[in-house]
Amino acid sequence: MMLSEHSNVILLKEIAELLNEETDMERMLGGAIKKLLKGSNFETAWIFFIDEEGKHRLMAQENLPTALEEDDCRHLQKGGCWCVKRYHDGDLEKASNIIACQRIENSISEKTGDHGRITHHATVPLQSGLEKFGLLNIAAPNTERFSADELALLESVAFQIGSAIKRIGLTRQEQELALVTERNRLARDLHDSVNQLLFSVTLTARGGVEMSGDPIIKETFSDIQHLTQEALNEMRALIWQLRPKGLESGLLEGIKGYADMLGLELETKVNGVIQLPSRTEETLFRIAQEALNNIRKHAGTDHGQLFLSVTSTDVLLVLKDDGRGFIMDENHTIPSIGMLSMKERAKSEGGTVEWSSEMDKGTEILVRIPY
Repeated sequence: MMLSEHSNVILLKEIAELLNEETDMERMLGGAIKKLLKGSNFETAWIFFIDEEGKHRLMAQENLPTALEEDDCRHLQKGGCWCVKRYHDGDLEKASNIIACQRIENSISEKTGDHGRITHHATVPLQSGLEKFGLLNIAAPNTERFSADELALLESVAFQIGSAIKRIGLTRQEQELALVTERNRLARDLHDSVNQLLFSVTLTARGGVEMSGDPIIKETFSDIQHLTQEALNEMRALIWQLRPKGLESGLLEGIKGYADMLGLELETKVNGVIQLPSRTEETLFRIAQEALNNIRKHAGTDHGQLFLSVTSTDVLLVLKDDGRGFIMDENHTIPSIGMLSMKERAKSEGGTVEWSSEMDKGTEILVRIPY
């Protein structure tokens, strides 16, 4: 039974209020489809984000039957289907009934769970203006086709969600720009104040060493000079991390520049053309920074090797040294905050970081990030 026009207006208003209040993408999408199901005759919903190459990612789902929910929604996560293909080919412009769904058919044929009498679904693109983000799919038991009014409701909800996705994306861009601006300001302040003071102390201590005739005083000045130089190196590394010079010339040049600043000799080898999204580049750069810092501080060597391989689907970065190495415990607990940070950075982009190390045989770090 179709809901009344008045009920649809109330539903759309409630969804709009939720979308305007929420700033977290996944919570926003999950909350929107939950309200859609609660206020309509639809019983199941899921949302795909689709990139320019046609690869889809399951972003939200609600009230899936066990056959589709089984094994982390593998039928929705993997493989191809008609709706995603039509979307990628530009043939899906409005809410449409899907005659056959390969994902649903596979979940039924494997008999791994109850399919909830769901055999078909409807789909609608999520977009804002000319910019498309993905698909909203809905289904109901024993329903092969949804009415024109139901598809119209679906299009209205999809329009609202598309506008909210665009809003959150713009907000994130503004936040990232503000973060970059603040990093640059802090880097300038550190360079103009603390960095210059440390440099002055280093020069003063060096003068004290040269001018003093007392061996004890000379040694004291020498210790001060050494400690201040170490602090100066740490400060320069910190400024680099806040505002990496050289990254504007490319990822490889940025990493080589940072290694040079640390006094490390870095051999590099590249396979493929490095044309990566800026976010992927910065993630790899930050991970490489931490790895190079570990070489300088812990490996007992000033030499490393960097391998960078770029394919059509992901980028692989391998950083090796011939230093002291270390032993990871039996539970593979990550031994340092820096290494944990590397793992979290990669995970935030859907990637992984792995370590291989033996005492006195060096360490190898393998980073893989899709893009």
